[in-house]
Amino acid sequence: MNAVNHLIATRMESENAPRIPEVTAHLIGAGGKRIRPLLTLAAAGLYGYDGEHDVKLAATVEFIHTATLLHDDVVDESDQRRGRPTANLLWDNQSSVLVGDYLFARSFQLMVEAGSLRVLDILANAAAVIAEGEVLQLSVARNLATPEETYIRVVRGKTAALFAAATQVGGLVAGASERDITALCNYGDALGIAFQIADDLLDLTGDDIGKNTGDDLREGKLTLPVIRAIAASDAQERSFWERLIGRGRYQEGDLDIALGIFARHDILETVRTTAFDYVAKAQAELEILPDTPIRAELHDLADFVVSRLR
Repeated sequence: MNAVNHLIATRMESENAPRIPEVTAHLIGAGGKRIRPLLTLAAAGLYGYDGEHDVKLAATVEFIHTATLLHDDVVDESDQRRGRPTANLLWDNQSSVLVGDYLFARSFQLMVEAGSLRVLDILANAAAVIAEGEVLQLSVARNLATPEETYIRVVRGKTAALFAAATQVGGLVAGASERDITALCNYGDALGIAFQIADDLLDLTGDDIGKNTGDDLREGKLTLPVIRAIAASDAQERSFWERLIGRGRYQEGDLDIALGIFARHDILETVRTTAFDYVAKAQAELEILPDTPIRAELHDLADFVVSRLR
């Protein structure tokens, strides 16, 4: 990870536009868990890889992730990310969008350096799927009839796709078998879904997510807790969701009302159980992989994703 961080710092520089490293350093320097690049390094390490392409691909997935965060904060009109003001708040929307574009371009340069068309295909496809997931989320926004299946499709696109790709390419550059690459992909997919469900829950409880509690509600997002609460609500409760989500009219105290509805129908506990179910699916995919300390760490990483929900 030290090598990855050094490469990120080097590649985010720009001789012609000093604002690029300023904006990028603000977001990357805020920390974050670095789960996606860790997945790439761990997947390669499972097979004893000792080349340099895993570091480049780990930096690639972090650049893709950072680019999507910059764009997301503009779309969502967010003012806090990782406990700090967002780049679009400190600078402007134009800077966030354009620096995000720059990071996407840098990520593709790093992909090419790996010298594998298949790696390029996997990561380019992931970038496209992420955009599809974001657009799908936008297209179903405020639609109270949105089913859980659509939510999972959104999450598979906007979050899990990069988890899966990050893990796949690590195994690929290390010479893993097709069977193992498929298992790594499935592990990353289930891990990404668990991660997003946990994030949805933490948005409501305010536990260590680096943003304001209830932001998803204020933005009218159809997260899994909201979708399940709408399905379980009586007429009075449904009228609340129609105002808050359907018409986007957030009022002071709405978070407390929503939490009351969740409690009455035991929504948060059922969603928590779903997150743990996806963790179990991720861990089951590891069983066919080489039995090494790194496999144990990948198992523990899945537990870590939901550890704040315990």
